[in-house]
Amino acid sequence: MIEVKGLTKQYGSHTAVSDLTFTVDNGQIYGLLGPNGAGKTTTMNIITGCLAASSGQVRIDGHDIFEEPDAAKRLIGYLPEMPPLYQDMTPKEYLEFVARAKGVKKADLQEQLQQVIQVTQIIDVQNRLIKNLSKGYKQRVGIAQALLGDPEIIILDEPTVGLDPKQIIEIRALIKTLGKTHTVILSSHILSEVRAICDSILILSNGKLVASDTPENLEKLFAGSSTMELTVKANREEARQALAAITGITQIDYANGKSEDLTDITLCYGKGTAPAEQIFFAFCRLKRPILKMTETHVSLEDIFIELTSEKENIPKLLEETATEKEEIE
Repeated sequence: MIEVKGLTKQYGSHTAVSDLTFTVDNGQIYGLLGPNGAGKTTTMNIITGCLAASSGQVRIDGHDIFEEPDAAKRLIGYLPEMPPLYQDMTPKEYLEFVARAKGVKKADLQEQLQQVIQVTQIIDVQNRLIKNLSKGYKQRVGIAQALLGDPEIIILDEPTVGLDPKQIIEIRALIKTLGKTHTVILSSHILSEVRAICDSILILSNGKLVASDTPENLEKLFAGSSTMELTVKANREEARQALAAITGITQIDYANGKSEDLTDITLCYGKGTAPAEQIFFAFCRLKRPILKMTETHVSLEDIFIELTSEKENIPKLLEETATEKEEIE
């Protein structure tokens, strides 16, 4: 549906986007993830035809956004980070204005208006002035205008920024509903949001694409080592004896527990190792009970920090990601 090849945007000596290449397939929700200043908004503005690129190509369902802008833009509905709302209009008046500007046929206009008003759940506020609406309802009106014209692709720039927790939950639910009938791209720097909504993730850092995959695959691909915390009813020597024969453990730290007969253990183990069952039976053989066993695996947060802080390793990480993805598949 969307093909981006070698996309670059420069402002004088500053490169906001550098040689981006990726593909967005139909019928999925994509998260464009990155810290502030990573190039997310610039990328979206170029894809939607709101900003020219220094070099590169963007094709929307086969239409070049720079050479065939009218045909390409008809396929896109866009909500910028600051919704382009006219504060002295009501949502209904504003949406009718946008529909006419988008060239919606007069015969279809009222039907489309009612449809987007219903989908975005702004029925109760459609006749109130936009300036009197809450931030959450303003975002809904912004999403409603993006839906007018029945575009196949919906692009949302930071759709939940500035919302309260209840409004965030509601907007996320709305985006997931839209994902059932549209291809959706949303930008965010909120990791939990991307993890909760998106089928696939594109991570940007300093204008470069540093990872592209599903959240689950990224967590598998970047899982180097995992950590386990134990509390056992045994002294240190007994704990060492139990763990001595278990393979795959790369590091073990022992600490005194809350009482003399308890030992707290933190151990690390390598990728592909699952020692929990071996540990359980090892302590069973010594007749020493395990009172606590907690495993911690690599998270999207860990991946994000690794990819956006270790800039010098980006080419290597991309190469490893592609290789390991083939192995998983």
